[in-house]
Amino acid sequence: MKRWLLIFSLATLPITAMAEVYTYIDKQGNRVFTDQPGHGNAKRVPLATSNRMTANPTGAAPVTAAEKTAEPAPFRYDMLRVLVPEPDATLRSSAGELIVSVTSEPGLQRGHRYRLLLDGKATAEPGPSPVFALSNIDRGSHNLSVEILDAQGRTVERTANQPFHMLRISLAQKRQVKPCALTDYGQRPECPLKDKPPEEKNPFFRFF
Repeated sequence: MKRWLLIFSLATLPITAMAEVYTYIDKQGNRVFTDQPGHGNAKRVPLATSNRMTANPTGAAPVTAAEKTAEPAPFRYDMLRVLVPEPDATLRSSAGELIVSVTSEPGLQRGHRYRLLLDGKATAEPGPSPVFALSNIDRGSHNLSVEILDAQGRTVERTANQPFHMLRISLAQKRQVKPCALTDYGQRPECPLKDKPPEEKNPFFRFF
């Protein structure tokens, strides 16, 4: 009984008091633990170091899985592409005009908007219309792409660059293809009134 009382007493001692613990066999053959090394056959008992930490050192309450609010997955479109013009199309316009049409599958979702990019730059403010009218496009090769933006202005989908080629025919070239008749002056852009030749007078009235 005394043996177990001593063990219990040692177990309840502070860590500093248990810095050295000894054990020996008494006359009755019992194993005894003590903090006094005075007994002839007492041996020191090695103690394992203890690294005690508070369960929550920051003091913050642990976040449970139920408290974590997972953000909904962003909506994904199955298809988004430029319908008109077709890839690598060659267009002819003296004013550099172009009508662009886009489509998506499924259709544009609530709060989403289309934005057309010409050579990487937005052509206008995003909107719900899938048709864009462009003008004064420089002659040469260009790239079109279209984006779908959500209500926060984040890009949901974007197409790859689609090339096209703009040929701007000059007024002189148009006059060469189709010469101006007298009735065309003032009616066709390539036939301005200032270029209209003077009308020949009737020979009958030459002597008057």
